[in-house]
Amino acid sequence: MEETNDKLIIAGVEFKSRLWVGTGKYKDFEETKKAIEASGSDMVTVAVRRVNIFDRKSPNLLDYIDPKVYKILPNTAGCYNVEDALRYARLGREAGISDFVKLEVIGDDKTLFPDVCGLLKATEILAKEGFIVLPYSSDDPIVAQRLVDAGAAAVMPLGAPIGSGLGIRNPYNIKIILETVKGVPIIVDAGVGTASDAAIAMELGCDAVLINTGIAGAAQPIMMAAAMKHAVIAGRFAFKAGRIQRKLYAAASSPFDGML
Repeated sequence: MEETNDKLIIAGVEFKSRLWVGTGKYKDFEETKKAIEASGSDMVTVAVRRVNIFDRKSPNLLDYIDPKVYKILPNTAGCYNVEDALRYARLGREAGISDFVKLEVIGDDKTLFPDVCGLLKATEILAKEGFIVLPYSSDDPIVAQRLVDAGAAAVMPLGAPIGSGLGIRNPYNIKIILETVKGVPIIVDAGVGTASDAAIAMELGCDAVLINTGIAGAAQPIMMAAAMKHAVIAGRFAFKAGRIQRKLYAAASSPFDGML
């Protein structure tokens, strides 16, 4: 963010915004474009298996996202095994989109929780192939460290199940990840439902937040995108400023010494 002169850098790439946004669930590409603009984000994720990236004669989301303005992050959403995740990650790179990949290996339809074993395997393979791997993970601190050991360039623990809007359900696990996993950014991915959720993630010390449904599913997505932008900035400011300690009893704002 320019306001703090506090840039997020991953694999040598600098990002001005700490809000990353998805592109699914909008009513059309025009609304998607306007919401991205309102968010102030410069990292936009696109599902390789759900978005047409090869047939340039058909309507194409990539026509609405200027690669000179935004870093495009291919993701492997909808992949339920290692083989599919590897295939779509490679397709994104072959299409010339990016060496970055938001890696998802989903465990089941109901929770959309990650398949941790498959995620670790796919992370290791793609990292060896030169991908900049950003895995969507559970909020387990041990798994987070294993992903870094496997070559992940960042770790993206869920705040709550994908699309649930439940916010940060386990801030204590997120704090443990922040304290124990060193050397890579920690980016909350999934579960953010409104601006206060985004602010909480940033106040904990997370490096960024990735949001899709919380914006696209809002009654007014463009307005919510702007709200999320300001929430992430405020949350980062608050983290850097350092909050006061919580106390059981009151503490007067003005000292009593010297009163008439």
